[in-house]
Amino acid sequence: MDYDCDEDRLTTAEQLAAHDPRAAAQACLAIAADDGDGDEVRLSAAELLPALDPRAAAQACLAIADDDGVGDEVRLSAAELLSAAVDR
Repeated sequence: MDYDCDEDRLTTAEQLAAHDPRAAAQACLAIAADDGDGDEVRLSAAELLPALDPRAAAQACLAIADDDGVGDEVRLSAAELLSAAVDR
């Protein structure tokens, strides 16, 4: 599938969640871990994951928080999301 922008991948993953949560979790994890996607898109994908797959959410948050190429505010948000997921 050809995507015009990062947001198209995220929109597809969001739509997939209603039909196949496991596939949606895999798609969101792939987006969150892809350093070619924009920081905010990566974080948005990670934010969808706790409801789909808490383990994948942790992986996604770690990938973002550990990426030096990601802005500090987004890295902090990913760390906070990870902390909230662990506290559940």
